[in-house]
Amino acid sequence: MVVNNNDSLRRQLQAGADVLALDLSDAEITQLMDFLALLQKWNKVYNLTAVRDPQEMMTHHLLDSLAAVAPLRRHVATLVGEGKSVVRLLDVGSGGGLPGVVFAICCPGVDVSCVDTVGKKAAFIQQAAVALKLRNLHGVHARVETLTTPFDIISCRAFASLPDFVTWSRSALAAPHGVWLAMKGKHPEDEIAALPADVAVFHVEQLTVPGLDAERCIIWMKPA
Repeated sequence: MVVNNNDSLRRQLQAGADVLALDLSDAEITQLMDFLALLQKWNKVYNLTAVRDPQEMMTHHLLDSLAAVAPLRRHVATLVGEGKSVVRLLDVGSGGGLPGVVFAICCPGVDVSCVDTVGKKAAFIQQAAVALKLRNLHGVHARVETLTTPFDIISCRAFASLPDFVTWSRSALAAPHGVWLAMKGKHPEDEIAALPADVAVFHVEQLTVPGLDAERCIIWMKPA
């Protein structure tokens, strides 16, 4: 197991989780810190993210991804309430596992698959799943257009325009209840306007990322 002795980063992570009212256990905080350490270690070899500074990784990657956890948990609870026994999530263009690995840690009841066209990145996800003992995390090396397994939620973060995202991933969306969760910066009015006629935005959710002074939102979409 990777050991990360950076107490100040751990305190920042804990404080951020508290601000977001996530009620994470010590074990989950440790898993997130270990993930950060893995990301730093493998980034040197695999070029998983352009962000190199651990402090910047904390705010721009970990806390940024954590900001979407409460909304995700809320939607998962709705699906479970409707009788879904296993909720399956596909994270598209996951790269270094953001937000997919963070979702897998914070939502242990959700089965998370991270798909990337780059083999090294999918291999990193598999490595993270083993190192962090996450049985609900899977790395998939494929083009998202080729996937037909039905997923209840398809997420992305800084992956592509909304029209491309929904078009490429549509074959993997479970009918009729599947939804798209797209993490964006500023409200993407032009992208929303360009969505196919048979895709509906049913909620735009503003996010606040602890320690990051930047606009963030989730665009929730479903087949119209």
